[in-house]
Amino acid sequence: MTVKQRCLSELNKLWRSPWQLAMVSYIPLISMLCLWWLFSAGLPRQLPVAVVDLDNSQVSRMLTRNLQANAVISPQSYANLATAEADMRQAKVYALVVFPVGMNKDLVTANKPLIDIRYNSQFLLVGKLLSSQIQLSLGNGLLTLGAKKLLLSGTHSESLAVSLSPVTSQTTALFNRNNNYVGFLVPPVLIALWQILSVFVFMNSLNAELKPAEGQPKLAADFWKTVIAKVLLLTPIMLIHGSFILVWLYLYLALPIAGSIGLLIIAQLVMLLTLWLIACLIFLIIREKASCISICTALFAPAFAFMGITFPVNEMPLIAQWWRLIMPSSHYIDSHVGIVSYGETLPQLLAQLGSYWIFLPLIPIIFILSHFALERRPIEKEGSQ
Repeated sequence: MTVKQRCLSELNKLWRSPWQLAMVSYIPLISMLCLWWLFSAGLPRQLPVAVVDLDNSQVSRMLTRNLQANAVISPQSYANLATAEADMRQAKVYALVVFPVGMNKDLVTANKPLIDIRYNSQFLLVGKLLSSQIQLSLGNGLLTLGAKKLLLSGTHSESLAVSLSPVTSQTTALFNRNNNYVGFLVPPVLIALWQILSVFVFMNSLNAELKPAEGQPKLAADFWKTVIAKVLLLTPIMLIHGSFILVWLYLYLALPIAGSIGLLIIAQLVMLLTLWLIACLIFLIIREKASCISICTALFAPAFAFMGITFPVNEMPLIAQWWRLIMPSSHYIDSHVGIVSYGETLPQLLAQLGSYWIFLPLIPIIFILSHFALERRPIEKEGSQ
């Protein structure tokens, strides 16, 4: 059979498999749109925060109003600390603020009261956001009190700013000025989803080539010709879904992008080919349908956590850093950030794609494994009468 005939044969198999056809058509689109919809608000607002006011003074009520004025925070009053802690463990509130007894008195007598602020660090981005916003709101309220106290002590109004904040700082976001979570989180989340859907599609297609045999199933002698046909058929299909992510985010939603979408598509193509290589290795080692899918799920499901978007890569344990290196999405996201944020050009992209060299040793290993997995016809010996 020619390459064209094999591709048509694979297309016919795809058309006759309802599940595989769904995996390459509407399931990726629906999954991607649903994930985008979850983050479409752009910035979390009105997050519940428990406030335990043990001081019950004019100052504590003023600070509570400052928290309420922040669009990110929704203060929830609690009578005691135990109830607030229980609700935070159950994720009914994401943070906890405790105004201690005698806070007002300590402020008046120049003592330093301790305001207890807690947040659930399991919710990485929400916890970080609430931590900064709570400190900002309380800090503004306490600065107002400090200014009044300095005026009463005879400090000139023109020197208030220097007395309260001798050193001022300004933070300017270079690539996400509005702190929009769509531009920050959605691209890597969708890429992680696209990766696992792609490997499922390719692995399902490979599993169809298993032939029953004693022991481990064997593969047909023309297995590699069939694999080439699968690659030629499935690569453009899954690349269309990957391109849909880019068009949706950077053309339809008009998220800022400094580089070219065409370069991102090239990076996606290299990522897909590497993914097929890993899928072939797992398939030839296991040669069992359910186990192949299970291993791919365990390997690629945590891809988003290893991209270094929400947690710095250098702070990960050594084993986690090695695990990250075997995920094509981790190599792709470096190119993605470079093109979107820094406007990398083609020579810079090609240099960055050199990180895929660690997958090249898989090629001889795969061919050695296939040598033992291919089906061979037994040689018939002629008997003598």
